[in-house]
Amino acid sequence: MTLTLTQTRHIPVLLDEIIDALNVRQGRRYVDCTLGGGGHALSILQKCQPGGELLGIDSDPEAIKLAQNRLYDYFENTVLINDNFSNLEHICNETGFMPVHGILFDLGLSSLQLDTAWRGFSFQQSGPLDMRFNPDEKLTAADIVNKLPEFKLAQLIRIYGEEPSANRIARNIVNNRPITDTAELAVIVSNSISQRPIRIHPATRTFQALRIAVNRELDYLTSALEQTVNCLAAGGRLAVISYHSLEDRIVKNFMSRESRACICPNDIPECRCNHQPKLQILTKNVLVPTDREVDLNPRSRSAKLRVAQRL
Repeated sequence: MTLTLTQTRHIPVLLDEIIDALNVRQGRRYVDCTLGGGGHALSILQKCQPGGELLGIDSDPEAIKLAQNRLYDYFENTVLINDNFSNLEHICNETGFMPVHGILFDLGLSSLQLDTAWRGFSFQQSGPLDMRFNPDEKLTAADIVNKLPEFKLAQLIRIYGEEPSANRIARNIVNNRPITDTAELAVIVSNSISQRPIRIHPATRTFQALRIAVNRELDYLTSALEQTVNCLAAGGRLAVISYHSLEDRIVKNFMSRESRACICPNDIPECRCNHQPKLQILTKNVLVPTDREVDLNPRSRSAKLRVAQRL
């Protein structure tokens, strides 16, 4: 099933802030590592003309199809690649996008994925327990939910979802196996959580944990960030939007480490690492959406933007 642009509610998050953060200029070269519906990519392409180019990467083939339509007016300036951003450096080399002047990551789910019930990401719609960004991958959420031992399932939900009720949720999942439907799982999770005032749906953290595990999101993010320093030109910018604390912690720690001259452990009396700083952090504090943006696009409410510049 292929969606059209009119069937998805794609609103790019922190759009003006991203254009400013990447210092988008005419004739320069940019990489959007999480192409999604192409909203950020379109604005970057508009701003960097004449002569600017954009490399768009997404592991979801449906996102590539949508972006091809959205970016059609700039097809001569655009290269779209259906691949995981953990292969960033290889992709840049293969396509001749080396070095680049800006790299963007907009992490997490896109509206394309969340609004499509058959993809299995949403706890508010009935659909198969899938959650794969790339449908060619083998592991699905159903595999984890129905096959993982209870203690490992609880550990996964606790770590990746930061869910306090992970033990109870895992026990109830195991007791109700097999589970094949997202709505069914959402009910089981909701019934496992004590009735306390919460501002998010009770199944949010569990679904987040399953999605992260299925797509190995944190591992791939760590790998891709390491590669950005080799892809960026001097003065090039790295901008990362994250939506939960696990992602943001990885981004913060990476930028902090790469901005320091020494990364030796504190208990070593003198520097032995010979590490050279590669980045300058440009956001002392994270940038977040304005109240107006959150009102217009509630999905932006948890977004955090960090920016660094290649030395």
